[in-house]
Amino acid sequence: MTAWIAIASADHVAHGRACGFMQVCHGKTGPLMRIRPGDDVIYYSPSTEMGGGKKVQSFTAAGRVADGEAYRFDMGNGFVPTRRDVEWLETQPVPIQPLLDELEFTRGKSSWGYVFRFGVVKISDADRDVILRAMLEQAKAPPVTATRR
Repeated sequence: MTAWIAIASADHVAHGRACGFMQVCHGKTGPLMRIRPGDDVIYYSPSTEMGGGKKVQSFTAAGRVADGEAYRFDMGNGFVPTRRDVEWLETQPVPIQPLLDELEFTRGKSSWGYVFRFGVVKISDADRDVILRAMLEQAKAPPVTATRR
């Protein structure tokens, strides 16, 4: 079992999560062929929308790649990306900033976002555990409500 970070805008991650799949690198097949059933995947979203939107800089979804092969899906207008099915966990997004010094792949790096330029990054089990623990703890946290004074 291998752990991966996939990079996509928050709106793309939300769509994939709602429909039970993942896509990476604008639907390219090659990067998804490295990812296997049983692997863990965590999405990092730099922004709300592809190529713009508001800054997010958070881990936005986590799950385990389901059994089966990568497959092509016709989204229309000639766009046929490659996907893998994912069993998503009940997590909540967490910002990367508080975790930078805990993660092996970002610790001590001023240009920590540079690693995300590849679209898919293999990470250590220790880094996966740090991120998942934060996302699962956030999911268990009671909602913040406004109080009147």
